[in-house]
Amino acid sequence: MRQIIPPHWKQRVRNFFLDLDARIDSSLFSSAKGIRELYERYSTFMDRFYVGRWKRWVFIEPLSEAATLGLGGLVVMLTLAIPAFRETADEDWLKKSDLAVSFLDRYGNPIGSRGIKHNDSIPLEDFPDVLIKATLATEDRRFYEHFGIDIAGTARALVTNAQAGGVRQGGSSITQQLAKNLFLSNERTIERKVNEAFLAIWLEWRLTKNEILKLYLDRAYMGGGTFGVDGAAHFYFNKSARDVTLAEAAMLAGLFKAPTKYAPHINLPAARARANVVLDNLVDAGFMTEGQVFGARRNPAFAVDRRDEASPNYYLDYAFDEMRKLVDTFPKSYTERVFVVRLAIDTNVQKAAEDAVENQLRQFGRDYHATQAATVVADLDGGIRAMVGGRDYGASQFNRATDAYRQPGSSFKPYVYTTALLNGYTPNSIVVDGPVCIGNWCPQNYGHSYSGSVTLTQAITRSINVVPVKLSIEIGRRDQPKAPNPAKIGRAKIVEVARRFGLKAPLPDTPSLPIGSDEVTVLEHAVAYATFPNRGKAVTPHAVLEVRTGAGDLVWRWDRDGPKPRQAIPASVAADMAGMMSHVVSEGTARRAALDGIPTAGKTGTTNAYRDAWFVGYTGNFTCAVWYGNDDYSPTNRMTGGSLPAQTWHDIMLAAHQGVEVREIPGIGMGQKLPPQHVSNAQANAAAKVLETKPGPPPVLTKRGADVLVRVEKLLDDAARTANKSAADDSKAAKPSSATSALAFPQNYAEENVNASAPRKN
Repeated sequence: MRQIIPPHWKQRVRNFFLDLDARIDSSLFSSAKGIRELYERYSTFMDRFYVGRWKRWVFIEPLSEAATLGLGGLVVMLTLAIPAFRETADEDWLKKSDLAVSFLDRYGNPIGSRGIKHNDSIPLEDFPDVLIKATLATEDRRFYEHFGIDIAGTARALVTNAQAGGVRQGGSSITQQLAKNLFLSNERTIERKVNEAFLAIWLEWRLTKNEILKLYLDRAYMGGGTFGVDGAAHFYFNKSARDVTLAEAAMLAGLFKAPTKYAPHINLPAARARANVVLDNLVDAGFMTEGQVFGARRNPAFAVDRRDEASPNYYLDYAFDEMRKLVDTFPKSYTERVFVVRLAIDTNVQKAAEDAVENQLRQFGRDYHATQAATVVADLDGGIRAMVGGRDYGASQFNRATDAYRQPGSSFKPYVYTTALLNGYTPNSIVVDGPVCIGNWCPQNYGHSYSGSVTLTQAITRSINVVPVKLSIEIGRRDQPKAPNPAKIGRAKIVEVARRFGLKAPLPDTPSLPIGSDEVTVLEHAVAYATFPNRGKAVTPHAVLEVRTGAGDLVWRWDRDGPKPRQAIPASVAADMAGMMSHVVSEGTARRAALDGIPTAGKTGTTNAYRDAWFVGYTGNFTCAVWYGNDDYSPTNRMTGGSLPAQTWHDIMLAAHQGVEVREIPGIGMGQKLPPQHVSNAQANAAAKVLETKPGPPPVLTKRGADVLVRVEKLLDDAARTANKSAADDSKAAKPSSATSALAFPQNYAEENVNASAPRKN
């Protein structure tokens, strides 16, 4: 290498690097010197503005801290605003809520509507001046002055509420309320209020004040299933919002605060009292004088009597939610927002379901300490014929049929037995009903007793708890004989089968899953049972049958565009399960659900501390689930699935099959007529016959009830002593004390509990 590179080249390379090093050092020195000179010049220049002594601490330091905190606050505000602005990411944000739907029943009769009609609504200038003034005076007096958030109004509301010790005034502006209606829910959380504030500012930037007010008047919920003041005016007063009087405008403006509480068709005195407050607000705000509102005070508004126009509101809410999801699947180029929708609802069955629930709760709800119920009736193709989401829609709009997750108890066991049949068991397979434990958990049967060797049919008929748990273990062991935890594998297969049936609930893996400890909804549970009479084909629950535009053009149809049935289990397994579950109705825990001449199968369910009581059953025509319980999860008074739920199911399905050709259930046939009572035994068995169809109060006699019975018995004894001997004999023969005792301790209820699987899981 030394011979290849000439010596003079080495000197040149050395000189090059020395020159480069010198240039770098010189540049760094010159740069540092220049920066130092610039800093000195800057310092000399800034010294002119130096403020010392008291002026520094009075002016400079506070301004500096304010700038620092302001910058930090701005960063925090931008961070908090991100979730709010995500709500506006859709360019179609204004039209998303702009949906007007008129609903027809399955036979084409109008039954209600949901949504609003913005494009065809009344222009703002056509609204009466008194209506706009009443709204502004009550909801937001400084609407045209603030930037979306009324800081002064919010502060005033906070002071007023603090002085009153409760909520007396609302601090939200009209823009904030509109933001909530368009983008957010009604949950009372700090996050929602923060998002509401940012969205209000965003709306003020995008829209004019008049556009915001117009949207608010069109979009606000006004009670009675109506949206917007024009819809409310038609519903409550049978007139357009253009024609409302001052008294009617005050009543409408009073609905914005609490439409359910102040709805005049529900509570007219409360609505009038609220309207009087609105009139006070008009005077206080200076919009009108006391003389101008005097006539409205003396002649308050009258609302149209809507008590006999009961609308299936729980059903319509569910159908409207389904319709909104359906519209989202339409092409984005489709701009139509007004629809006429034919539903699967049968108004006769809906009325029967509502009446059955109300009658049972009115008669026996207090005895059983049960305050709520829900039920769903469905066709075997998944079409919802009837839905009751609670006892009173006016008191609570929460739909317990679709949104409440409750433990199904033993009504979950058919999925377990189906899994067993899919894994080699038969209805006559023998399983030993004996002690079993998974870890520290040991399920117990009712009375802490065991039945020994039983068939699967006997186990489901008597609702034995131990057998499904043992089946979950054996199913896992058959699938993986050497697995260290076969019960977990078995439960996973049970969940898989439940998913095939259509259950979408979370169903977390717990040892007690086979006996129904995981939560489901009434809607999913009811339609999942349709798999059994459908020869193993699972269907999708739906309310919408047909969608047309306002002009009558067909847009969507269930039988053409909806999801098709899917084979979830073999038809032979579905038939075997139907045969097993028919014994639950004919001789098991659900005897009150039996229908005369109509094949019936199903399963009862009762959960820990009797918090939930279910009966889910089906015929060859329909499937139906009934749930009873309390919203606060408090226990009922020993209510089981074979009491009120089974009786309610019987009453609903009896009405649903009126005028309907009865179909057979594969695996059962056409059913049997109930055995008639013999004439000679009719009188002797009259009380027992009544008790077979009516649940009666629970078999727990309270002290007050016992005192009442004692007083009645004394009165009867006194009456017997004052009568002649023959009359006394007749009185003793007709004395109702035994019947009263039968009502207090119904025989069939006691039999049901004896056959139940456990005191806490039935």
